[in-house]
Amino acid sequence: MTASLALLSDRLFMATVGVYVLALALHAAALARAVAPAPVPVGAGPDEPARPPRGWAERLGRMGVSLVVLGALLHAGSLAARGFAAARWPLGNMYEFTSAICLAAVVAWLVLLHRSARGSAAESSRLSAAGPFVLLPVVVLLFLAGTVLYAQAAPVQPALQSYWLVVHVSTVCLSSGMLLVAGVASLLYLAGRAGWANRLPEADVLDRVAYRVTIVAFPVYTFAVIAGAIWAEAAWGRFWGWDPKETVAFVAWVVYAAYLHARATAGWRTGRAAWINVAGFLVIAFNLFFINMVVAGLHSYAGI
Repeated sequence: MTASLALLSDRLFMATVGVYVLALALHAAALARAVAPAPVPVGAGPDEPARPPRGWAERLGRMGVSLVVLGALLHAGSLAARGFAAARWPLGNMYEFTSAICLAAVVAWLVLLHRSARGSAAESSRLSAAGPFVLLPVVVLLFLAGTVLYAQAAPVQPALQSYWLVVHVSTVCLSSGMLLVAGVASLLYLAGRAGWANRLPEADVLDRVAYRVTIVAFPVYTFAVIAGAIWAEAAWGRFWGWDPKETVAFVAWVVYAAYLHARATAGWRTGRAAWINVAGFLVIAFNLFFINMVVAGLHSYAGI
C-alpha cells in the first residue's frame, strides 16, 4: 500500500509538471497573440484603424488558467499521496519542500486572478498576461525537485519528528510561495518601466500586486521565523544560535521589512522599493538552495 501511494504521488507529480508546461505554452501563445500586429482588413483605407485580434489571445489565456487549476489539483494530490505513503506531513526533504513552495505560488496566483476578475474584467485579462512569468520559475523549480532534489518517500530524521514541522515548515512554504509571486510582479514592474514589455499589466497594477501579496506574506513569514525559534529551543536548547539558515532567514526578514517601509516612503515607493522586493526574494532563494545544499549547519538534514 505504501509503495503504491508513493508511486501514485510520483505519477501525479509528473502529470502536474506536464500540465504546468502546457499551461505555460498556452499563456505564452496568448501573450504572443496579444502583441502580434493586427491584420488590416481587406478594403480598409490606410487611415482606418484595425481592431486588435484579442479573441484568440483571451481564449488561449482562459485555457491556460484552466490548466493551471487542473495542475494545482494534481499538485495537491501528489503531496497528499506522498504524505500518506510516508505516514507523515509531506515536508520532510528538499523535494517535498520545493514542491510545496511551488504549489503555494500557483494557488496565490490563482487567488490573485480570481480577485481581479471580481473587480475588473479588463484588469484580470491584463493580469493574466503575467502568467508565463509566474509559471516559468514554478516549472524550473519543479524540474529541479523531480530530478536533482528527488528523495524516496520515507520517515524523517528524529530531529524533524515534531508537530513544529507542520507549523514552521508549512508557514515557510506558504510565505515563500507568495513571495515568489510578489518578486515576479516586481521584476515585471521594473521591466515595464524600462519599456521592455508593453503588453504586460500596467505598472501600477503590478506594483499593487507585489505590495498586497507581500503585505499578506510578510506576517506569515514572521510567524514562521518565530515558530522556528520556538522549535529550536525545544530541539537544541536555545531560541537562536546564528546558524547559517537562521541568519539568512533573518536577513530576508529585514529586507522585506525594508521593502514595506520603502513602499510607504515618498521617493522610494516605486522603482527603488521594487528592487528591494526583488532582492528579498533572491535572499529567500539563496537560503532555499545554497544554504540547504552547500553550507553545513544544524539545518543540514534536507534529504539530498
